[in-house]
Amino acid sequence: MSRSNKWTTENIPDLHGKNVIITGANSGTGYEATKILTEKGAYVIMACRSETRGKESLEKILKNNPKALIEYLQLDLSSLMSIKEFVRNYKSKHDRLDILLNNAGVMQTPQRKTADDFELQIGTNHLGHFALTGLLFELIKNTSGSRIVTMSSMAHTMGSVNTEDLNFEKSRKYDRSRAYAQSKLANLLFAYELDRKLEKNNISVISLGAHPGYSATKLQSAGLKLEGGLRARLWRVVYGITNRLVAQSAYMGTLPMIMAATLNDVNGGDYFGPKGFRGMRGQPGKVTSNGKSHDTDMAQKLWNQSEELTGIKYNFN
Repeated sequence: MSRSNKWTTENIPDLHGKNVIITGANSGTGYEATKILTEKGAYVIMACRSETRGKESLEKILKNNPKALIEYLQLDLSSLMSIKEFVRNYKSKHDRLDILLNNAGVMQTPQRKTADDFELQIGTNHLGHFALTGLLFELIKNTSGSRIVTMSSMAHTMGSVNTEDLNFEKSRKYDRSRAYAQSKLANLLFAYELDRKLEKNNISVISLGAHPGYSATKLQSAGLKLEGGLRARLWRVVYGITNRLVAQSAYMGTLPMIMAATLNDVNGGDYFGPKGFRGMRGQPGKVTSNGKSHDTDMAQKLWNQSEELTGIKYNFN
């Protein structure tokens, strides 16, 4: 640690020879993570939905760090077909995966469906990452010292997961905030259940969770762009003001995820976030999540439902 005993990027070990996939790497915490890890020598695959924005971000990083080992691969987490194509493309070029950062997400979108008829937020934030991790799992298992870090949110504390109605089609009226909170709680239920299954089967892969606190990224306003109209414009103004007045930088919001991915002293199931005011900002460290995220019965139900919906099963043998 540094003299002030605070973890910083200076504490990250050399990462030459390590392969890292970062979802949503073209902006926000994903972009910052890409910059940080390439500076430490990692080979980073920027997994982004938009080819234009992904390649623009890649070129921007290379301009500032010409030695960066970096690659763009198209990935739309709202499409199982795209996820499978991404994995095929990755496996055709690489035979290892040291770190998977399940970072991408959508937030408070109007009621929309994915290409596979899932509610957009649970489909992208949870089911997409569940499928991606499962399809990459053999590579991850076969890479010594590998880690999977899944990004959650403070919003998980307001969430509840209804495995009988994940897509808000039966018993629940759609509410964008509830749907987002559900997806973020699902992220942690997945990360912790994956850790339990890894430990039970004596697999050395480490599964961890992280959250960025309240960070100034485009995530808050991106969902509103899908809606349009006066209400959406007003909320985008509100988010812009609060980002300037309250939020910490995207860089600081990225550090918990990077700490989880690179710190030597970690245990499977650890959760990282800002240690400052109400978990919204501050230096990164190990934090706690609420009781619902540790509900093992709910986690197993969600796992079973996720397998059924995506058709992806993990091989723990």
